[in-house]
Amino acid sequence: MTTYTEIAKRIAKIIISPDTAIGLTHGVLSVPQDLGYLAYGYFDTDSRFNRETERIRLINAIRFGILQNENFVRTIETVLENFNQYVPENNRDGLYAKTGASVVGRAITNSLISKKIATSIAQRSSLMIALRGGVVGNILLAGGMAERSIYRSQRLQMTDPDIYYELRKKDYDFLYFLVEPALQPFIEALRVRRTQGNTAFNQIIELVEKEVRYGR
Repeated sequence: MTTYTEIAKRIAKIIISPDTAIGLTHGVLSVPQDLGYLAYGYFDTDSRFNRETERIRLINAIRFGILQNENFVRTIETVLENFNQYVPENNRDGLYAKTGASVVGRAITNSLISKKIATSIAQRSSLMIALRGGVVGNILLAGGMAERSIYRSQRLQMTDPDIYYELRKKDYDFLYFLVEPALQPFIEALRVRRTQGNTAFNQIIELVEKEVRYGR
């Protein structure tokens, strides 16, 4: 079971150095994983109708430009903004003390800080997609990738429904699996809040603030 301290350390690491989040996305576009999801989807007959419905939604989302870079940024921002809205106001300055906010005080908003973190993560993620699309172009792998996108979206709906429905408004739930490793500690903190309450969530925030201020 992940402890509050572990969650806090991972959040602090990304806040202090957004570029570290890029490393967490390495291997997300994995051929073996895609093939595994493709095979699993073939045998998973119980959810086939639901997945076909989701596949139609995914196709329409792609048709309307879901894979454009700005949508990757917005996917990440949506999660970070959801996280930020529950951070007590008296902790916000300390939480983002090493991001550049301390230079101009409150003039830099949480949304701008989120964008800085989001852009660092999303640039590499979208780059990997561009490279993969140009080099591989294998319909089986594309099918596996689609299956993984749908399954991860469905899992998010079960484990973290608040985030899922927020992302689903603009079909960002289909992009979530690409940046999930980097966003996981924020999601886990929000899950603690949902299942254990504000007091537990605030304990994590206090630990994050200490890590940001005094951590190495």
